[in-house]
Amino acid sequence: MPVYSAPTVPPSLKTRSIVRPTDLARRHGISTQAVRNYEADGCLPPAARTPSGYRVYTETHAAALDAYLALVRAYGHATGGRIMNALHSGALDAALTAVDRGHAQSLRDRETLDAVRGAVEHLLAHPAERPAAGPDTRTVGELARRLRVTRATLRNWEGAGILAPARDAATGHRVYGPADVRDAELAHLLRRGGYPLDRIAEVVRQIRTAGGTQALGAALEGWERRLTARRLAMLDAAARLGRYLDLRPDLDPLQA
Repeated sequence: MPVYSAPTVPPSLKTRSIVRPTDLARRHGISTQAVRNYEADGCLPPAARTPSGYRVYTETHAAALDAYLALVRAYGHATGGRIMNALHSGALDAALTAVDRGHAQSLRDRETLDAVRGAVEHLLAHPAERPAAGPDTRTVGELARRLRVTRATLRNWEGAGILAPARDAATGHRVYGPADVRDAELAHLLRRGGYPLDRIAEVVRQIRTAGGTQALGAALEGWERRLTARRLAMLDAAARLGRYLDLRPDLDPLQA
């Protein structure tokens, strides 16, 4: 573990009130060793040392720990660590970009959730559009005729990960089972609605995982709750990160 000397400690950290390591750890239900590890990993600013070598933490370190642990809850350990390390390396823009990417991913997840919900609701409300009873498997030509699309379109959907047909053991030709027909019907519906192939592929994956449109419809509420919790965690992390930056004007080139 690196030992930081006094000159590496920003002046702004030396004028803050002192917080005992045990109090800092107890506040978050972690060990004092964890606090030291976070400092060594660059997630906390370096602590000053007493003549006997003991670390001296301040309210600024407390704010940094608040921010880091909130970032972990919102973005995970890896991204939370990258954000704090970027800040402490003087790369504010890189830290903010990582935050922005997290929000962008949440927006994409929200859009995917809405797409899945809309598709499922449409399929449940329009049973005539669901695959009709028929043979256990269909050839590529039979499925193309059913959907009134070209065989090349079905192959494009397969390339995008939307369809995953098996192959006939004797001929090697594609064969589409009931689940494949369902996926193709859903893809056709979403394409008519203007959805891009990558979004459709994500919708189909969610339906496969849930075991069908009925099961997925029941799972959407849990998905939305988790997404909402993560978005709220991001807001909380942003507030705590902002408080830490208020105590560290030296990290912001516009204030320094």
